[in-house]
Amino acid sequence: MNNIVPSLWFGDNNCEEAVNYYVSVFPNSQVLFMQYYPKEELSEHFVGMAGKVITAEFLLDGQKFIGLDGGPVFKFSEAISFTIECKDQDEIDYYWARLSHVPAAEACGWVKDRFGLSWQIVPENIGKLQQTDAQIQALMQMKKISIAELEDAK
Repeated sequence: MNNIVPSLWFGDNNCEEAVNYYVSVFPNSQVLFMQYYPKEELSEHFVGMAGKVITAEFLLDGQKFIGLDGGPVFKFSEAISFTIECKDQDEIDYYWARLSHVPAAEACGWVKDRFGLSWQIVPENIGKLQQTDAQIQALMQMKKISIAELEDAK
């Protein structure tokens, strides 16, 4: 059981769409619970939120997350990202194709998805692939990480 559970505030009120998308991308994933905002008259915070998600609990590759539709007060930024440690180039390519949505945000394995969340798609042995100056310089020129290029840059 996870003791630390990331909570995601979807500022564009697209939590349900995002959760369903993420569950389709990652193996060993599922929606655990989805609750919608109650009647607007119960709280001033519920006004305009009918049909939106007040709490979503879901697993992404076994990691529990919580999400909610919170309105535009807060947005995701690159200050928080999730790292996907990939076993090989095929896995890097798989996640890159599904999560990279903002080409201008791509750098050194980082992508931004269509919901504004940042991801780092890296080889599980990224530390071993940055041992030399040449490897670090090669990495700094990459958008999507190429394991073979890093191995060759010794």
